[in-house]
Amino acid sequence: MFEQSVDKLRSFIPGNGKKKARAYQRREIPRDQHNVSRSVISEPAKKVLSRLNNSGYEAYLVGGGVRDALLGRQPKDFDIATNATPEEVHDLFRNSRLIGRRFRIVHVVFGREVIEVTTFRGNATDADDSNTDDDRKTSEHGLLLRDNVYGNLEEDALRRDFTVNALYYCIRNFTVVDFANGMEDLQNRQLRLIGDPETRYREDPVRMLRAIRFAAKMDFDIEPETEAPIRALAPLLTHIPPARLFEEVLKLFSAGYGEATYELLSHYNLLEPLFPETVKAIEAGESDELIRQALRNTDSRIAQGKSVTPYFLFAAMLWPALQREWNHRQDNGDPVQPALHGAIGKVIGRQVQATSIPKRFSGPMKEIWELQMRLPRRQGKRAFVTMSHPRFRAAYDFLLVREDCGEIEPGLGQWWTEFQRMDERGQERMLSELSSDAPKKRRRRKPVKRPAP
Repeated sequence: MFEQSVDKLRSFIPGNGKKKARAYQRREIPRDQHNVSRSVISEPAKKVLSRLNNSGYEAYLVGGGVRDALLGRQPKDFDIATNATPEEVHDLFRNSRLIGRRFRIVHVVFGREVIEVTTFRGNATDADDSNTDDDRKTSEHGLLLRDNVYGNLEEDALRRDFTVNALYYCIRNFTVVDFANGMEDLQNRQLRLIGDPETRYREDPVRMLRAIRFAAKMDFDIEPETEAPIRALAPLLTHIPPARLFEEVLKLFSAGYGEATYELLSHYNLLEPLFPETVKAIEAGESDELIRQALRNTDSRIAQGKSVTPYFLFAAMLWPALQREWNHRQDNGDPVQPALHGAIGKVIGRQVQATSIPKRFSGPMKEIWELQMRLPRRQGKRAFVTMSHPRFRAAYDFLLVREDCGEIEPGLGQWWTEFQRMDERGQERMLSELSSDAPKKRRRRKPVKRPAP
């Protein structure tokens, strides 16, 4: 189907150890046989590619940018791979910064757009033994702790995670270079790991989350050998730092495919390492319909170009766990409000052991939960005080989600919707009607004192 170059078959596939890996062949797809156009590449990315090429280095657009362009989508990120070292790239661009310990990379900054430039990675087993200990380290579980072994273009391609992400676009001759049959998998809408799946997942368990994210985003099937080890290896995610998993959760649920992602995470037992208390609560009988409804709303907002807030997302994901703990404390005799505060502290305390939650998000999340008790209390000046709260709008949206999923009786959300639309007179009238509808307390009559006989 595609023109094949005269390059020899490559037998190295990372993660296969001494096992014979299947051979891959380099293919160069000319401009008239693919749909990647320079017009979809941002100007900053083209500047970086051009400067690297003009300085005598190889440089290619790689990864999601090429993949999305081939799928007919507008790429959001532009990553570049080159044979220049991070220090050489840094010297070429004054607007760049070196980052990373595990992988040393360069960020070239153009205003709000950041172009990520990585040096071609090599096979650590081919590296000099004296350098291996310093440049490539793994943990006792096989987790890759440091990997700064540099190589050539072919080695870099076969070290990437999925075949559809190992496609390179050359801006000089407009060809797409394919080393791992990525074009074929792209056409078959299939997600396949390069190399032995179990070893690749052990090297970096987050690859399992990436498989879910890409499958949900592109509506791809996960190739059988790629999906086979996922359920058994899901607990390896507990070895990943909570801060990194927090970022991965945001990527999973903030891409516009949150509901599909949730289904896949649950299917492959990957939700438990991320939200252990939520999974326990659901298994104990708590409903997850609020989570699903919140993710539907989030997907809709993203489709409309609206923003989503991490604290609202985490408030929804942890709601079943909070409900379970809150009810448990009330059953043990705690008053409603102290029970809620105690439940909030316990649920968040356990969650941060799985995924960290920065205080700028955990604070508003608590307020959303606490306001669910205040929203039904509207008499007198309470409605105005509640509406002036900085987290009122988020709490109101959360209330609507609770109504939509059938957790509470409808009506309260509509009242608050109308109350916000009314002018001052209208609001006073609504509060007056609310007071008149409220059952009045019967005044006790004072006993009449009778004169002594």
